[in-house]
Amino acid sequence: MVMGKMSSGVSATAAAARRVRRVAVALSLSIALAGCGGHVKGVMEPLNLAEAPKGNAVVDMLVATSRRPSDNPATLFSGERSTNPSVTDVAVSIPSGKERAAGTVQWPKKLPPNPETDFAVVRVQPIETVAQAHEWVRRHSKGGHAMVFIHGFNNTYEDSVFRFAQIVHDSGADVTPILFTWPSRAKVLDYNYDKESTNYSRTSLERVLKALVDDKNVKNITILAHSMGTWLAMESIRQMAIRDGSLPKKIENVILASPDIDVDVFARQWSEMGDKRPNFTIFVSQDDRALALSRYISGDVQRLGQINPAEEPYTTKLEAAGITVVDLTKVKSTDRLNHGKFAESPQIVQLIGQRLVTGQTLTDSDVGLGDGITAVVAGTASNIGKITASTVATPVHLLSGNLRPTPKKRPGDLDATLQGENAPLN
Repeated sequence: MVMGKMSSGVSATAAAARRVRRVAVALSLSIALAGCGGHVKGVMEPLNLAEAPKGNAVVDMLVATSRRPSDNPATLFSGERSTNPSVTDVAVSIPSGKERAAGTVQWPKKLPPNPETDFAVVRVQPIETVAQAHEWVRRHSKGGHAMVFIHGFNNTYEDSVFRFAQIVHDSGADVTPILFTWPSRAKVLDYNYDKESTNYSRTSLERVLKALVDDKNVKNITILAHSMGTWLAMESIRQMAIRDGSLPKKIENVILASPDIDVDVFARQWSEMGDKRPNFTIFVSQDDRALALSRYISGDVQRLGQINPAEEPYTTKLEAAGITVVDLTKVKSTDRLNHGKFAESPQIVQLIGQRLVTGQTLTDSDVGLGDGITAVVAGTASNIGKITASTVATPVHLLSGNLRPTPKKRPGDLDATLQGENAPLN
């Protein structure tokens, strides 16, 4: 009995110590997160310029949002939710290459911005009707390629606008840029509010995607989502696939950067999209400190953006699914949280803009991309993007850390296996 009590006491002490360590880690990461938003606020009021300075690039984007209008031209939209989505034509001037390094956003040190050295908004025009939105897409059509960007946790409206402008410019992507920004309060302690805001915004994003699919000037769509925005992206396209029976062919590519998604949940989302899925590319980093905090908050379940794709069961299951994973763990970052490497690395943003948005699949020759970037490329054994009969597994367990070995199939078992995989889930 004494031994039992002692063992129980030691066990309780160890558990308490683990809880204390988790709280300490969570607090330290929260402090780091809070320290990342120290730039000037209220940059959305456009400069009155006849033209941008010589050498500057201007990125035009269509911004759709489920945020509530702020009634302040300096911010445009707040972090609160709106039942009526809004669409705005926004243009951002970016200083010339001599004034900035690729992968960086030059926030103004004071207002108004200096367009010679700073990112600066040069046009804001509300879009009032669906016809106006389609006309904007027609005028800004780039070969029919549209890219939809969904930002992550802890972002204001202007954060997402400037980051997307940087990505479009630095990637050299020949696309029609569409930004979807959802109601984030941009406060570290409002993580749960932000997560619920992504759920709130699922149908709004789905409607944006449907409008693009129905637009005759759009031939194909790439979805690029970051962090918590990957949850919103996955939920919206899953919802669309369930509602319509399958995803539209125009949605060709889905790129998930630092996905803040439970790996088991991603497996179910992916499986419930049906057989006709877009090309998936995932950027991960095992040293992502923001996802480490999310993992603690979310019951210590692995986040998709932190997996090591070179380890089992991930290697085999990713290959079977035809999903390409690019591991950025060794890439150096100026971001203390290592959470935005996909946008800060010139090689990666160029890979997105020049290869992935046009539907080009990475091959084994792309595994060494320089500067510590490595790719675990799905299907390099000549079956890219295909699930063969020999690699069929239960979809719900696609990426689960608790994977069971796939049973060996006897002759005649294949049809039954596929029928089981396609059966409705309870």
